[in-house]
Amino acid sequence: MEEIKPFEVKDCAFISIATGIRAQTLRELRDKLSSVHPGSIYYHFWGRLLLPRFEESEYNNDFAAWVYRQLQDPILAERLAVIDPSDFSDIEDLRQELIDLIEERLDELEYIPWAKSDHQFHFIRAQIVVFDTHHRIEDPKELASVVPNMTLGSIFYHFIDARRRTPEGVDDFRSWLISFGDKYDDLCSQLAEIDPYFTTLSVLRDKLTEVFQTYFKEEN
Repeated sequence: MEEIKPFEVKDCAFISIATGIRAQTLRELRDKLSSVHPGSIYYHFWGRLLLPRFEESEYNNDFAAWVYRQLQDPILAERLAVIDPSDFSDIEDLRQELIDLIEERLDELEYIPWAKSDHQFHFIRAQIVVFDTHHRIEDPKELASVVPNMTLGSIFYHFIDARRRTPEGVDDFRSWLISFGDKYDDLCSQLAEIDPYFTTLSVLRDKLTEVFQTYFKEEN
């Protein structure tokens, strides 16, 4: 049997990069979305989790928040707000969903909503920087004690960002547990049920902690 490598605990941070791309009308937002770098779409959905915001928004992505506040279109804002990016296999599918919803709304409107020139939508691109903590986990049972002490950056990197990195499109915990065969199938199923989007990283860490601690306590 091939030797199973230890779980390498990493940490990460976001660097925000201005793209210079802006939109002032709903039509411009649709047009720019069709060609903007995928890292920008990723940022405007997931950035709020890693980057501190001075104001709390009732909307979970920047597109919905801008449409509501600057275009004053609560109908489209609500449609955009319920999008869960974790439901999409890749950024391109997510991009198309955004475009489809905006085009649908454009067909319904008699005039094109626009924002004041100083309230345009600024597309920001995310650059993720990864740090090696040099912490290694040899036995899955250790997850019960290690996860509660992970930084929020580690939680983001291993449970969210991993989904666009791993061949299976799953978080790093499941990707590692799968290498043990079917031994941890039930644990993987429990992890798969956790939605990482409509929450905060601290709450997400608590949920993961509960799953790991409950599972390995029952196993013992």
